[in-house]
Amino acid sequence: MKRLKDVASRLACGIVAVFLLTIPFHLVYAGEPATNSPTVVYKIDIQENIMPAAWRHVKRGFEEAARINADIILIHLNTYGGMVDMADSIRTKILNSKIPVWVFIDNQAASAGALISIACDSIYMRKGGSIGAATVVDQSGNVVPDKFQSFMRGMMRATAEAKGKDTIVTKGDTLLKWRRDPRIAEAMVDPSIFIEGIIDSGKVLTFTADEAILHGYCEGKAETVDEVLAKAGVESYRLEEFTPTFIDRIIGFLINPVVSGILIMLIIGGIYFELQSPGIGFPLVVAVLAAILYFAPLYLEGLAQHWELALFVVGLILLFVEIFAIPGFGVTGISGIILMVVSLTLAMIDNNLFRGVGSFNVLILLKPLAIVLVAGFLGFLGGLYLSKKFLTSSMFSNLALNSSLSKEDGFVGVDKQIKTKIGLEGIAATMLRPSGKVKIGDDWFDAISEYGYINKGERVRVTRDEAGQLYVVKAE
Repeated sequence: MKRLKDVASRLACGIVAVFLLTIPFHLVYAGEPATNSPTVVYKIDIQENIMPAAWRHVKRGFEEAARINADIILIHLNTYGGMVDMADSIRTKILNSKIPVWVFIDNQAASAGALISIACDSIYMRKGGSIGAATVVDQSGNVVPDKFQSFMRGMMRATAEAKGKDTIVTKGDTLLKWRRDPRIAEAMVDPSIFIEGIIDSGKVLTFTADEAILHGYCEGKAETVDEVLAKAGVESYRLEEFTPTFIDRIIGFLINPVVSGILIMLIIGGIYFELQSPGIGFPLVVAVLAAILYFAPLYLEGLAQHWELALFVVGLILLFVEIFAIPGFGVTGISGIILMVVSLTLAMIDNNLFRGVGSFNVLILLKPLAIVLVAGFLGFLGGLYLSKKFLTSSMFSNLALNSSLSKEDGFVGVDKQIKTKIGLEGIAATMLRPSGKVKIGDDWFDAISEYGYINKGERVRVTRDEAGQLYVVKAE
């Protein structure tokens, strides 16, 4: 039996050996991997101001480059600057990239563009191009206070330092030399920095292409993307390019700060208009649609998170509770307004900026907060104005009943006894905000508060009547 098993085992081994010998050689041994496969270069264009749309394109471009296993990411840049927080997001994406990132400055890399360029592994510039002038300015072009400049100086210096140092050994001594001198990066922001032979104090530093090459801020000059790759020694390559879709363009438009401000105006104005003109309906619809258009693209971009949306909803609920359920206006209403402002503000900020202690600066909050406060105030004023003028406009006269009923035809429009109530005192039977009901004697009347809200149960005095409508104030 044992001998039989041994024979069977040897027979099986022989069959396997014969089978392996029949397999074509190229299926068993493929040889060395091909070394002449082209280098995959993924190109992302930034030919605009550094705004949320640019950050969206860079983020999606990096994701696509990783998906196709690109060997190099090439940013084709021409910008005069833009938003600091968006530039910081792009800078951080570049610094954390596992794929080498190069930049081709096709004319200008000013302000936020300089910050992005310095973060790249290699910089190439077109003849006549420039890099620098990173002083922080407001929308009017005026230089902002030093606390803003300090934040930008720190980012520029840290970005230059992140590129590492070159080690030089001379006669047994080890010297460390910055690949990109952080002082030069600071001088692009701070006019008080003096660097001998490079910049005098009192001037903000901007390099031409030749100056950038001389001082380690550019690897070479080129006129085209092909020339950039040739200068870098990339002979065989396949160029892929990020192309924004129609949806990308729509989202980029909606997350523009100007458009966001307009949507906030519509949200606040629509809510206030609806509260002042109950029963109309369409102001609330406008506010809801504006809120969807505001939050939806920010949520899809990863800027607005679930908790930020929840803050807005909770704030809105608290505001409605204060107005419709709680007399007066106090903690609940103020809390609701604060939550809504916080939600609208934080939704515009890239949450990656909270990535670590010491890396986030509260100054990044100021611009979106200013947009929310200014737009909210303008929306409130707009709602206040429209609530008084909208329905009286001739354009919307068809919403009102225009037929007249004359006294001669036997119709009496108002209770003749209303006028006898002027000067009398009564009690607010409901809360007046500003309309409601009052009780004078044993009779109830519709009334409107002349000034502010009047709580239920407070004493009131009738000041006048207008077309059968009583107007009241708090009785002293």
